[in-house]
Amino acid sequence: MAIWNSRFKKELDETALKFSSSIDIDGKLYSEDIEGSKAHVNMLMKQKIISIGDGKAIIKALDEIFNEIENGKLKFDWRKEDIHTLIEERLVAKIGEKGKRLHTARSRNDQVALDERLYIRKEIINLIKFITNFQKTLLKKAETNKETIIPGYTHLQRAQPILLAHHLLAYVSMLERDKERLNDSMKRVNISPLGAAALAGTTLNIDRNYSAKELKMNGIIENSLDAVSDRDVVIEVISACSIIMMHLSRFSEEIILWSSQEFSFALIDDSYSTGSSLMPQKKNPDIAELIRGKVGRVYGALMGVLTIMKSLPLAYNRDMQEDKFHLIEAIDTTKDCLDQSARLLSHTKYNKERFENELTGDLLLSTDIVDYLVNKNIPFRQAHHIVGALVAYCVAKKKKLNEITLEEYKNFSPKFDKKVFELLTPMASIRSKKSSGSTSPKEVEKQILKWGEIFK
Repeated sequence: MAIWNSRFKKELDETALKFSSSIDIDGKLYSEDIEGSKAHVNMLMKQKIISIGDGKAIIKALDEIFNEIENGKLKFDWRKEDIHTLIEERLVAKIGEKGKRLHTARSRNDQVALDERLYIRKEIINLIKFITNFQKTLLKKAETNKETIIPGYTHLQRAQPILLAHHLLAYVSMLERDKERLNDSMKRVNISPLGAAALAGTTLNIDRNYSAKELKMNGIIENSLDAVSDRDVVIEVISACSIIMMHLSRFSEEIILWSSQEFSFALIDDSYSTGSSLMPQKKNPDIAELIRGKVGRVYGALMGVLTIMKSLPLAYNRDMQEDKFHLIEAIDTTKDCLDQSARLLSHTKYNKERFENELTGDLLLSTDIVDYLVNKNIPFRQAHHIVGALVAYCVAKKKKLNEITLEEYKNFSPKFDKKVFELLTPMASIRSKKSSGSTSPKEVEKQILKWGEIFK
């Protein structure tokens, strides 16, 4: 008989029970469920709501149940409906009437809300570890590419030359913001709903703050209705995962582009590539493509929970059972993609000579010529127009900037002199940058040293 079935004359229809069972999903929260129950029992003993003897027997049996699940001896059965029921029924089977005291002053409503918060707290720490590992991999690759020149792009059109290290460090920086978001969410995650009961609290003399301290939480959710009906923290952590996955999709897309024959800049190791069942020459960046594709799972999870919670009246509704599937899916997918991104990068080599000669005299050095004219006291907008006309001339003549004569330069402005030709290599452009955070070797080295200290 179901633990809630005391007023019913019939058992729940078996097909309805199977339809409503969630243990295949919330079974993954067994550790958190037992952790929360032990804290609850300690509080009940302290408040003399249950005896010390009964409480210790319950805690001992809960530890045994944990080991049974860990060792695969206690199987998840959909007939038990959810992880709370499975554990409570196993507890009663082990210690009899004493086990029936576990749920005193508690509802599955505050119980599951607590389980989710404990799970999210644990997984935030895990996510941060995966992010840091990828950041370290990016930093290591940046350290070996401090002199590797690539075109920087806007609109996927060549813009200005940059160092590959600078490009890789951009991902380190954006991933750091991802960690900040997760860390910031912890202050909203790590507060306890336990003791809110079904929605209105309890007449029993419980101590909610004590159980919160037992769980190393930073206080309690003050309003009992809010405590059991809130899923903001679920939405917040999936939102953070969505942003992480967006960043990973940008990284993956660049690996895909750069490893194409058209770019011929990145070479993915055979162990991280796949082939074609038909075309023997193919070498495909499948891992990067899958990371890019799995973004949809996490975005879908976010929309799933937002849709579940839309317009739900207070307090708990069974719709909310569905949030755990999306939560676990989003976190697991994000961790997997962070791990594979780091491994993929470790198995990718860059063609360091690919662009160096090609970019000499290239039109992507045009902005350096604008700055050259600005330094000769020509207003920026006027300098921009002069160089724009110069670029149009080069395109028409099918010449690079280093292939036109000084005489031709002077046709566009008398301010040009022979020093303009010193600007027309990509490394000259990169070294000329003076602003903080730029692609200049000095600024890139500063960033590398900073991140190295952070990741020690």
